[in-house]
Amino acid sequence: MGYTQEQIDRANQVNLEQFLRSQGEQLIKSGQEFRWKAHDSLTVKGNRWFRHSQSKGGYPITFVMEFFRKTFPEAVEMLLGEKPMKTTVEEPAKAEFWLPVKNENNDIVISYLMNIRGIWESVVRDFVKDGLVYEEARTHNTVLVGRDENGIPRYAHCRGTTGIFKKDVLGSDKACGFHYFGGSKQVYVFESAIDMMSFISLFFPDRWKQGSYVALGGVAAKALEQYLSDHPDTKQVVICTDNDEAGEQAVETLLRIIPRYMEVKRCKSLSKDWNEDLCRFREGKGKHYYPELIRERQEEIPCQKAKAEEKSTVPMIRMSEVEQTEEEWLWYPDIPFGKLTIIQGNPGEGKTFFAMQLAAACTNRKYLPQMEEFEPFNMIFQTAEDGLGDTVKPRLLSAEADLDRVLVIDDSESPLTLSDGRIESAIRENHARLVIIDPLQAFLGANVDMNRANEEADL
Repeated sequence: MGYTQEQIDRANQVNLEQFLRSQGEQLIKSGQEFRWKAHDSLTVKGNRWFRHSQSKGGYPITFVMEFFRKTFPEAVEMLLGEKPMKTTVEEPAKAEFWLPVKNENNDIVISYLMNIRGIWESVVRDFVKDGLVYEEARTHNTVLVGRDENGIPRYAHCRGTTGIFKKDVLGSDKACGFHYFGGSKQVYVFESAIDMMSFISLFFPDRWKQGSYVALGGVAAKALEQYLSDHPDTKQVVICTDNDEAGEQAVETLLRIIPRYMEVKRCKSLSKDWNEDLCRFREGKGKHYYPELIRERQEEIPCQKAKAEEKSTVPMIRMSEVEQTEEEWLWYPDIPFGKLTIIQGNPGEGKTFFAMQLAAACTNRKYLPQMEEFEPFNMIFQTAEDGLGDTVKPRLLSAEADLDRVLVIDDSESPLTLSDGRIESAIRENHARLVIIDPLQAFLGANVDMNRANEEADL
């Protein structure tokens, strides 16, 4: 149920003089306007109202919401006398995620990882014991499991124990890819789970659980982005993608999502990838293939400071390689997660009022009409027009927002702008899923003209 834009437009065209008289209210003629006797500082003319004591005004919907204490749908219904229209929105069906059925034992997978891939037995059995690796019952494929921060499986990748078969399980969330968190402030990043286990086998098979590792499941940054969001106190990221063109391009992609305060290093395999290095070493070619013995390099892994190099060629994206994703909505179909939404309107039309209602919805389950239920989350509310103590807090309390979840960046010593790195840091450190900037133009910066598109683009 909801009102159409045509109904909303008609509601905002209602003559306020006629509306107030229909409600039994008394009006006093004042020049070309009418003064409302119940609020002598308020005048109406046609479909406009203005409250002189507060220098604010607007159109009929905000008028009814403010003075008759109605919600948005109730205000439209009161002005039009019409019920909201039934709307049916068909959303694309989301594929359910199910882990493949486990085999009664893992013998084939353990043999494959040890004898074909060369991974140390202790490393393989540790991953199997933790439930991150197992054998599928029907095909005997290797199943590599990724879990979310609560330990719930959200991702699985199947790799054949013979041939070259590999495929993500339907419904997998790549953000929760194959990874291991050992409490370390340093994280190693790989293209595949096989490379990750190969690297562990080469350098520290006996103490690998002290470290942290992420397998991207390709070269997309989604898994690392989620990991850094879950672990914002990470100090160093070591990029261990393949030693080829795709691996180098992945470095540039990853650098764009790693926060500036984290140190980044690049660690390359000597051959194409870490599993190839491991297999050569296991075949007895290690002493000649590496500049020095692997064991002597356990403590100091060869690495260099990562830097995105400028190239003369134009970076291109093939649509065939783009991972198809589903839009996640805060309030369907108006406010999506992860996107910029601009609330536009004339002064006094209730933009800030709506922002307060949205804050209450996100932090304290005071859902807006037709809003799907979700768990409350932290948000950042940055305002330059109203005082925090005398205006913002009382309005948030009135909207019944959870004030512990509404955060404000303290810019008392240094004014905040949209290009300020403190915004990104605040979002990551506090796991904020919504940022409200009110008003936008107050945070553009002194040297930015919002009427010049070229100056706004960088923001």
